[in-house]
Amino acid sequence: MPVILDSRDAGFAEAFETLLNSKREASEEVGNAVAAILSEVKARGDAAVIEYTERFDKPAQASWALRVTDDEIADASARTSAEVISALTVAHERIRAHHEKQKPLDHVYQDHLGVTLGTIWTPVEAVGIYVPGGTAAYPSSVLMNAVPAKVAGASRIAMVVPMPGGEANDAVLAAAKIAGVTEIYRIGGAQAIGALAYGTATIAAVSKIVGPGNAYVAAAKRQVFGTVGIDMIAGPSEVLVIADSSANPAWVAADLLAQAEHGGGAQSLLITTDPRLADVVEDEVWRQIELLPRAEITRAGWEEFGAIITVASMAEAVELANRIASEHVELAIEDPQALLPKIRNAGAIFLGHHTPEAIGDYVGGSNHVLPTARSARYASGLGVLDFMKRTSVLGCDPASLAELAPAARTLAITEGLGAHERSIAIRLNR
Repeated sequence: MPVILDSRDAGFAEAFETLLNSKREASEEVGNAVAAILSEVKARGDAAVIEYTERFDKPAQASWALRVTDDEIADASARTSAEVISALTVAHERIRAHHEKQKPLDHVYQDHLGVTLGTIWTPVEAVGIYVPGGTAAYPSSVLMNAVPAKVAGASRIAMVVPMPGGEANDAVLAAAKIAGVTEIYRIGGAQAIGALAYGTATIAAVSKIVGPGNAYVAAAKRQVFGTVGIDMIAGPSEVLVIADSSANPAWVAADLLAQAEHGGGAQSLLITTDPRLADVVEDEVWRQIELLPRAEITRAGWEEFGAIITVASMAEAVELANRIASEHVELAIEDPQALLPKIRNAGAIFLGHHTPEAIGDYVGGSNHVLPTARSARYASGLGVLDFMKRTSVLGCDPASLAELAPAARTLAITEGLGAHERSIAIRLNR
């Protein structure tokens, strides 16, 4: 059953700590299986990727290719309804417009000594995108990962997506075409991460891998980090709704269930200053579950990881929210702008009663690839900067070198690095 807490009750601190540290991710034993898969892919390339794909995804075709052809992509786009294409286009344009505003500017200047200093930005050239494709298809995930890479200037965007039975989802391929993905492969799991990281005869290695996936994908990203860059280790999705007496309990319940229906350890939390709202929301959750197409998965998610917490004040709600550091934080309160500066740890914040988190999942414009499992304490959601590299620029002329040389030589000698000191001193000889 979901956890029901009141901050005024004895034992609340201990119970909240237990909730905070509840484990929602797969066993570490997954790592051993992933290591074996990655080793095979690194050693045998395409052959290993094909074997694992046939084992896990069981393509129906006797003969199938790793790469999705341009004709297949075009046909999938043609089969996708005009309504879906229109929705994807709206989402794409809003995501692109928002992420264009994140692009950094080069900054090169001369200081008072005449030293040239600065920063220049260059894109990651080859990006790999993982798009989940197990129990559901996620064309929105294609856009959220590909658009910022495209805005950053990546020249190659390789997408991998598992296709159970070998069947591609038309909307996913259509989204990839709209977003400017340059190549698509019908593979998933740890073997897909390995192929992107190490390269095979068919799939050239990339420089960075982004995108969410299951526990095997997360473990694979962790293990290939260093060979390639990654965005983050995405855990199960989560939402925290902070609500006061002005909130609509049916809307709050709907938002909690929207997160719970992800399954796989997804967590839905409500913190409220109104005990009556807490009771009504709980009743609403149970009522609405029966109306949902994924009722079984949603019910399991709510029962295992749901929580309703009643607090004495909004200040206390903020303090708990910053400790939770949720992926999504909804401010379902009368004056969300007043609370906004106080929420320090959150992947994304949704303001007011008319901003359900699901708008951010699809068409708001902000990115839905966000830090989970309390990592919002130190990490940010996916953006253009994740696909760019910052390079420092430094230039001295004879006069500025002479000005800086004494201090630099002293530090080199202090560190016992004579060649460093000499590389400076040799330039001072006339």
